[in-house]
Amino acid sequence: MEVLSVVVMWLGFILASYSVVGNDVIQTLGTFLTSNEKRVKWWILWLFAAGIMSVALINGWLNNDIDYGRLDKFTMPDIYHWYYLLPPMVLLLITRTGIPVSTTFMILTLFSLQSIPNDLPSMMSSVFDTDTKLGGMIQKSLMGYVIAFSSAIVIYLLISSFTEKYFRDKPIKKGAETTIWTILQWSATAWLWYQWLTQDLANIYIFLQGGNDLSTWQFLISVGILIGLLGLIFYFKGGKVQDVVRAKTNTADIRSATFVDFFYGCVLYVFKDDYFGLWGGKIPMSTTWVFLGLLAGREIGIRLNFDKKLTSETMKNIFADLGKVFFGLLVSVVLVFIIKMLAA
Repeated sequence: MEVLSVVVMWLGFILASYSVVGNDVIQTLGTFLTSNEKRVKWWILWLFAAGIMSVALINGWLNNDIDYGRLDKFTMPDIYHWYYLLPPMVLLLITRTGIPVSTTFMILTLFSLQSIPNDLPSMMSSVFDTDTKLGGMIQKSLMGYVIAFSSAIVIYLLISSFTEKYFRDKPIKKGAETTIWTILQWSATAWLWYQWLTQDLANIYIFLQGGNDLSTWQFLISVGILIGLLGLIFYFKGGKVQDVVRAKTNTADIRSATFVDFFYGCVLYVFKDDYFGLWGGKIPMSTTWVFLGLLAGREIGIRLNFDKKLTSETMKNIFADLGKVFFGLLVSVVLVFIIKMLAA
């Protein structure tokens, strides 16, 4: 492989790692960070998350499946051209502004260039064609948002009058109660974090041709890069994207965070591998959409129980978050179309 192509591969991997970790990690570890940042040193939280990441990576590498089947329908390029660096660079810039966008669309659509038509009208129609990689990812992500959103409304309508109201009125006591909830929350976070990793590692390792042909040293270098960047995110307490989590009701309470992490992990577990055969098999999807759908449904369920109505402020926040992910999708599609025309 050409030297320039190898440089682009590894530089793309580093940029994608920082962008994906900086943007998507807050989905899975955001409530974990928010509820523990005042009680536990950042490096302890980092070592916990890094340990689980290492297990997921080593397990995938030993089984020659680092992407956990997410890239089975993708053809790896023989040469990585300079324009493969554009999506992770744009994603990095957007993440710095605090906008939660889908890294799946931003990164993986780039590797669908060969299946995207050359003329603009056909390009646009491919976005809505579920038989294409791009259309299939969009369909699965939309369904993920709807399912997470609707199930969260039902769940929190049923439980929030007993849980969130109690958590709000009865602050957690230090001692045995804190210890129990810490164990429960860290267990729920481990469950969720592993589910996320087996879905979104594909967004990073696609720059290393799926990661399955890496030598031992190359694999260890890639793991070191990911763990180091994860440490930066913990050191800076999640960055601007973390504000999306902090703005939601009671997410700083470790008990509430436990429920969010557990439900989100369950949705990803059922949805990412398509156990019911309804949404495209193991094709990648946007976990960002699923996460924001869950938070939006949770917020509606809690507000209906607490206030018996939905305020304009609540709906404004929900639509603002939804607008951000659609903005990310638009940027992703436009960027890939531009690259397609440049590469033609």
